[in-house]
Amino acid sequence: GLDKDNFYAPNEIQKKKLVEFTANEFFSNKQVNSKDIIDNSSFTLLNIWSSWCAPCRSEHSMLMDLKKKSNLYIVGLNYKDKKNNANKFLNDLGNPFSKILVDSDGTLSILLGAYGIPETLILDNQSNIVKKYIGPLTNENVLEIINITNK
Repeated sequence: GLDKDNFYAPNEIQKKKLVEFTANEFFSNKQVNSKDIIDNSSFTLLNIWSSWCAPCRSEHSMLMDLKKKSNLYIVGLNYKDKKNNANKFLNDLGNPFSKILVDSDGTLSILLGAYGIPETLILDNQSNIVKKYIGPLTNENVLEIINITNK
């Protein structure tokens, strides 16, 4: 085992299908299946975030920008957060999300291959992971996402 490369590369999930899951919707608390968050006509952006996460706060303006500059279906996955704190975050900074799901204990994010937040997945209309971004989105990432999703 000492001679084997144990490096974990989360980017390897690209070109794979999104795992099926169910989660509660943030505002209604209704259960949502992963198939229900995929925009069948276009691409879906899935962003894992939390109100207590400083990089998530700095990234948030990029998500708001994406919402304005594209017709991208943006889904948020609220990670290990308190609902009132997440609500305040959204009220203060705006809500770029078409739908928000709750990951109160973090197990869903782990299932999705995340090992930190923020992380962002671009999904095609067949639930294939087209691109994964680890860490806060940048202006260059936003341009790349617009380019990918306008094809």
